[in-house]
Amino acid sequence: MPKLNDTQLILLSTASQREGGSFYPLPTMLADAGDIATKAMAALTKRGFAEQRETSDAAMVARTDGDIRYGMFITDAGIAEIDQTHVIDVKASQRTVVLETPNVSKTSAVLALLQREDGASVSELIELTGWLPHTTRAALTGLRKKGHVIDRSKRNDETCYRIAAAA
Repeated sequence: MPKLNDTQLILLSTASQREGGSFYPLPTMLADAGDIATKAMAALTKRGFAEQRETSDAAMVARTDGDIRYGMFITDAGIAEIDQTHVIDVKASQRTVVLETPNVSKTSAVLALLQREDGASVSELIELTGWLPHTTRAALTGLRKKGHVIDRSKRNDETCYRIAAAA
């Protein structure tokens, strides 16, 4: 079975952590990526990891059909997939990321680190990925090109990067 892409991982991971398992509202980093998120959800639905269900919560609405509102929700198969093969455990207090399987893409792990409140330093990203410093900085540039807003700050004389919250 093909691996999940970064967008699919983010959607599944976010939905699995929400009570009710809704994909909506979209995570901040995907809020402006409508078509990309829609295609990712369609692929997840095709694989049985997501399903459309009726909802009364306005924040969870993906589409309406007359008076009926539908949302996108993670399925049991989707939860099992994210739990078994794509777990990213971010422990902000310890500044560590544990990749439980080799199937997790390094980009997904980098995104998880960058989403922490205090972000991640280049040395933390290098330790996580095994990349060289110039490759790590190039990956940050690539994330910016994909539309991520990355803030830069200082922590103990070391530059740190963090994905900025949507305005």
